[in-house]
Amino acid sequence: MVTKQEQERRVRDYRARQTVNDRRQRRQTRDSVIGGVLAAVVLFGGIGLLSLVQPPAAPEETAPPAASEPAASEPAAPESEVPDASLAEDRTWTGTMTLNGIDLGVELDAALAPQAVSSVLFDTQRDYYDGKTCHRLTTSEGFSVLQCGSVDGQGSGDPSFMYGPIENAPADDVYVEGTIAMARQGGNADSNGHQFFIVYGDTTIPADAAGGYTVIGQVTSGLDQLQEQVIANGTVDDQPDGAPAEPVTIDDFVLQ
Repeated sequence: MVTKQEQERRVRDYRARQTVNDRRQRRQTRDSVIGGVLAAVVLFGGIGLLSLVQPPAAPEETAPPAASEPAASEPAAPESEVPDASLAEDRTWTGTMTLNGIDLGVELDAALAPQAVSSVLFDTQRDYYDGKTCHRLTTSEGFSVLQCGSVDGQGSGDPSFMYGPIENAPADDVYVEGTIAMARQGGNADSNGHQFFIVYGDTTIPADAAGGYTVIGQVTSGLDQLQEQVIANGTVDDQPDGAPAEPVTIDDFVLQ
């Protein structure tokens, strides 16, 4: 006989699959519309229309491809997956994040963002970031971020590692150069995960219904070198928001 707990689990799984399918359908519809617009631009030589393109979207973890995405009414992740906020000991952590051989000095403040810093610390301790990539670069004026740490290298989130709340978000929506902050799903304060973004130029990201984005710390050295060797190369196809033209790999990330 199927237990009540098993029935509830099946319902959750079904809703999760439905959510993923709905998102895929919306994405396909959106891509079709965008494709039609771009085709019209090319066909009619309407180069001026490109200026009407919306600015880059806020750093976001996209829906995971697996059907195991938690339903909205369920806890973000099992307690065993996300470390307790006390792991970071309410103190400042310093270390090095190495991207493409470039050493970035970093400083993370657990007093201001205990849950997020504890989670990043946990990931560094188990070498989660080693070999991961930075899949997204934005180059619009006033929106300058490099987003890293996707579970699949393409921006998907990890449904088994999601948490909240939003911590230490700037009240004025301005993320100053050197800021390191957590990416999340739009409108979902409990969807922080592994992904973070590095702000390489002062950037304004308007808060959404859930709030802003958790600032965990800052780059203290090496940002100039990153700008010269990675950012300056722009994106694939010179788009203002896309994959870096120079592929970026996280070689190592250590904190102490």
